[in-house]
Amino acid sequence: MKKIAIIGAGGFGREVKMLIDHINQKDEQFEIQGFYDDKHYDHDINGVPYLGKIEKINEVDHPLCIAVAIGDPKTKKKIIQGINNPNIEFPTLIHPSVIIGLDNIKIGKGNIICAGVIITVDIEIEDFVILNLSCTVGHDTIIKNYSSFMPTVNISGEVVVNEAVYVGTGAKIINLLEIGENTIVGAGAVVYKSLPANCTAVGIPAKPIKFHE
Repeated sequence: MKKIAIIGAGGFGREVKMLIDHINQKDEQFEIQGFYDDKHYDHDINGVPYLGKIEKINEVDHPLCIAVAIGDPKTKKKIIQGINNPNIEFPTLIHPSVIIGLDNIKIGKGNIICAGVIITVDIEIEDFVILNLSCTVGHDTIIKNYSSFMPTVNISGEVVVNEAVYVGTGAKIINLLEIGENTIVGAGAVVYKSLPANCTAVGIPAKPIKFHE
């Protein structure tokens, strides 16, 4: 089995531990070592140790898989770019209940795909993407690096989601649209027109309410 540790000991990090436990119930692949987090813990977290601050990962002297359980795309990107240890591997974790089409699916490294997700056909998911519980991804969609989708997001067909996009719980993205990089889509929003980069969009229909760097 491969040794694995989780970055982030918050709620989603603990859910990722559950995901790994479920993977192991079907096919033992990983030995969970513990959590890295910049918040100090003086106790075990759901039965596994706190391993120290994230910077300690660069001191690891043996092969180690890392799951980055950080929802915020900018924070996630910064953490990943700060890891330069050649001993570190970023596996993609896919819950056993996930439904994935058999035709033309490309899934990169470091992704976390949670229980109940459906990925249909002719889809590309790049690296370090989070698809939280019960998301759906429709045909001919491209999701670029570092993007995060909270539970029950629905992405219709032929959508392009650019780098480091965050989509809140229950949002819907209608087909044939593009979401600009670093954009935030609020929970429950319905996106029926393409959104520019670096904005926060909310509502039904979703409209940009502010822009940010």
